[in-house]
Amino acid sequence: MAEPCVSEQRANLAASAPGGVTWSRAAAYNYCRRLAASHYENFPVLSRLMPARLAPHVAAIYAYCRWADDLADEVHVPHESLRLLDLWQQHLESVYQGTPVDHPVFVALAATIDAFAIPQEPFGQLLDAFRQDQRQTRYATHDEVLAYCQKSANPVGRLVLHLGRCHDEVRGQLADSICTGLQLANLCQDVARDYARGRIYLPQSTLDCFGYDESMFARGQCNQSFRDLLAVEVERARQYLIAGQPLLESIAGELRMPLALFVGGGLRILDEIRKLNYDVWRRRPTVSRWAKATLVCRAWWSARRGGSREGMQ
Repeated sequence: MAEPCVSEQRANLAASAPGGVTWSRAAAYNYCRRLAASHYENFPVLSRLMPARLAPHVAAIYAYCRWADDLADEVHVPHESLRLLDLWQQHLESVYQGTPVDHPVFVALAATIDAFAIPQEPFGQLLDAFRQDQRQTRYATHDEVLAYCQKSANPVGRLVLHLGRCHDEVRGQLADSICTGLQLANLCQDVARDYARGRIYLPQSTLDCFGYDESMFARGQCNQSFRDLLAVEVERARQYLIAGQPLLESIAGELRMPLALFVGGGLRILDEIRKLNYDVWRRRPTVSRWAKATLVCRAWWSARRGGSREGMQ
């Protein structure tokens, strides 16, 4: 079954309601796997690195996020996006109330939730972040950006810990630090893309400190002020990633490699931003295939050594 376009998503989502389930669990997981395979983002990469027994569950969580993201950003009508996200929330609540939902994502997700006793909060927080993107396009302070990361990124790390059956508050906070660092790195990487969508995630307080105003955003101007302010944000992201690295020493070996790779990948993106002299307007920093292969080798070695921080820096 091909992935539905946005118009089909609306129809399918509206048709999905509590009642008799027509999707088998196996068919629902297959749908989620195909959806994950069609996108080259973090969750599909993670699913290939996770133990095979966890791959279907990673795909189910990814499909939940992918649909919500599309409903938020591909509909292009904020009030309609919010309505559909509210409906997605209702489906989530139905799952936790034990009411079947006739949608492949929720058929698979319900099975994953049951298998790993995953609480509702991280799924709900992700939807709150998607709603926030419809309502808020500017952030006054770094603390405001952190509050956004708490909903948009940190739940992902918590979900991975639940899949590894190793979630507790200490590990959760370390995962939060890694996910916040990854999100901040992505926001630095995607300044131009985000501005094209009408959003500025760099905190206004940092922009003001270096005298970089919105007219400069409109021109895509990479002057010394922009380089200096982005250097501050890049360093902030790096510190969060490093602060979370002790997590690698406290989790099972089968999770160390994928998480080590994500930390290493985040740090490498920050290095690429520096190599461009912070000019993310003219070129989006990416990691080359050779660099990705190197990261995999380093992640493997880090996992073998028990997640040594020295090995990843």
